[in-house]
Amino acid sequence: MQHVYITGVGGMVGSHLVDTLAARGLPPDRITGTYFNPTTDISEIKGKAELSELDVRYSAPLQELIARVKPTTIFHLAAQSYPTVSWERPEETIQTNIQGTVHLFEAIRSVRRVDPAYDPVVVVACSSAEYGASLTPANTPVKEDVELLPLHPYGVSKVGQDLLAYQYHANEGIRTIRARIFNTTGPRKVGDVLSDFARRAVDIENGKEASLRVGNLETRRGITDVRDLVNALLLLSEKGEWGQCYNICGRYDYRIGDLIPMIEQVIGKPLAVLTDPALLRPSDEPVIFGDATRLIERTGWAQQISIDQTVLDMITYWRQKTSRTLSN
Repeated sequence: MQHVYITGVGGMVGSHLVDTLAARGLPPDRITGTYFNPTTDISEIKGKAELSELDVRYSAPLQELIARVKPTTIFHLAAQSYPTVSWERPEETIQTNIQGTVHLFEAIRSVRRVDPAYDPVVVVACSSAEYGASLTPANTPVKEDVELLPLHPYGVSKVGQDLLAYQYHANEGIRTIRARIFNTTGPRKVGDVLSDFARRAVDIENGKEASLRVGNLETRRGITDVRDLVNALLLLSEKGEWGQCYNICGRYDYRIGDLIPMIEQVIGKPLAVLTDPALLRPSDEPVIFGDATRLIERTGWAQQISIDQTVLDMITYWRQKTSRTLSN
């Protein structure tokens, strides 16, 4: 029977992956999730999976878990996933993202030395940040075969994850999928532009802030709802070509400034906008937009959730979270 293991289950994607697997009928004892410094409220998925704390920077706990559970499908989502943080803590970013990936694959190799029949599928969450300087207006939507030219330590770490997944397939025969994920957001997300806008808009509604603090509003991003992303990851685990890389990106790219009227529509009033220098990055790709043709042709994936629905659901989520906090 299928047993799914999710590293980084405490992030937005991992928590929604648990929700989807549970909704499809996979029982909690067949879903294992580990987390370290979660960015979401773990209690929201409690009872849907067997959850425990584990830092992928240390190999022994990961080896013990893989040997004990022998998951049939692994979604490797654990990462230091913020480009801005990677400038402040580059060593931690490299250790978590690259060393953690090595530890996962070496744990699989260790089990296979004892049980050669062990043959899991490993979907590695890679990133559009790998493309970096190749993401130019003339070169987008970008395809998987362009040069990888990352512009920050986070992007470099994701190139490392990506190529490690490839080489463990090429040299060890491990069934890997490299999922190059573009901007993804939705309920529970923190630390990206749309989730920050949604949360701050709710704070403005509640009188906690007077204006919407923003960074660069001229960049363009292809945005995918997390629930569509989860569907893509599951489809790739079932239908993807082993060792291959796949862009996961929505059909449209949006100017960041154009997201503000969508939020204003939901909350029913205009927002005062204030540029905050602290939100401006030292290097910021002018456009991040990917061509998902390879994914669509291989798996039949289709984007289902509109940006308007995503915005509504995110504001609803933050309203509910704020309401519970105020009532406690």
